[in-house]
Amino acid sequence: MFRAGQQMLRHIQTVTEELQRTLTAYRTMATSSKASFRSGKDNEDLSKSFLTLETIDVNIYRASPKSLWRPVDSRFVFGGQVIGQALTAAFSTVQEPLLLHSLHCYFLKGGSNEKPILYHVDRTRDGRTFSSRNIKATQDGVPIFSMQASFKIDETDPLEHQFTMPVVPNPEDLISSKEYMKNRLETEKLTDSQRMRISEYLTQSIHIESRPIDPKVYHRQEQGEPRRYVWVRAMEDIGNDMQLQQCVAGFISDLALLGAARQPAPVGHKIGFITSLDHSMWFHNPFRADEWMLYEIESPHCGKGKAFATGRMWKRDGTLALSMAQEGVMRSKI
Repeated sequence: MFRAGQQMLRHIQTVTEELQRTLTAYRTMATSSKASFRSGKDNEDLSKSFLTLETIDVNIYRASPKSLWRPVDSRFVFGGQVIGQALTAAFSTVQEPLLLHSLHCYFLKGGSNEKPILYHVDRTRDGRTFSSRNIKATQDGVPIFSMQASFKIDETDPLEHQFTMPVVPNPEDLISSKEYMKNRLETEKLTDSQRMRISEYLTQSIHIESRPIDPKVYHRQEQGEPRRYVWVRAMEDIGNDMQLQQCVAGFISDLALLGAARQPAPVGHKIGFITSLDHSMWFHNPFRADEWMLYEIESPHCGKGKAFATGRMWKRDGTLALSMAQEGVMRSKI
């Protein structure tokens, strides 16, 4: 009887452990399904996505260092990736049909791409129309990023207006930044350091395509006004999940903002240090981040070691989809 009881106890323990493993796997798959680009490929591609998170515990998520991206000429993890991952974690704690309507965040410390990032979500408030979340990102127990995100149920109202979309060339009439830099590598006389930098840029894959209206100014070969226009889109089919579309837009939003503040500088002017300090976004109308949107950016002010920029993303039909603002450190190399 005693042996039979022990065998039954071991059987129950085995079943319980199996159920726990299944539940953990299900939670991870649920998070990853929202956190990954829908590329239509196998799960191996999804696991390598820049927005994939692993569920560690209730309200705690982890980004593997294998998926963290450090841009060329940067010492830190890309800020847009941290924004997108923080939104992925936050969306895992809210229910549809809630969608993001605004976010405000601070970059507290540069993140390393060699260590995991933990995202802690505080379920601040759940109301009938609005819900709020506080998200904190840490590495080695040290906060590197904080975000306040607000979610809202969609509604309609007869009072509405918007600005008019700028008139610019269509994306089909332009070449991508990668194509432009590849052409430079093949046709221009460059220094060894320039060739190395461009080659490294061309080998990095970030799932995002950009087509600037004026690539010479955009890539700092010519001096220009602190204003830029660039068509952007995710390169994979993301699907119809609007929450995921918003996460990807958070990633894209940090790609070109502060660059507008550098455009009035003389060609060859060296920047010793540049990094984002804070970032805000407002989501106005539904959109698809995997379809072309015009990113309109201007920098009203730069000085005293800081730069400020604002942006708008327009759908091709002229609908204003998003607005954003960012301030960052920008110090000249002296």
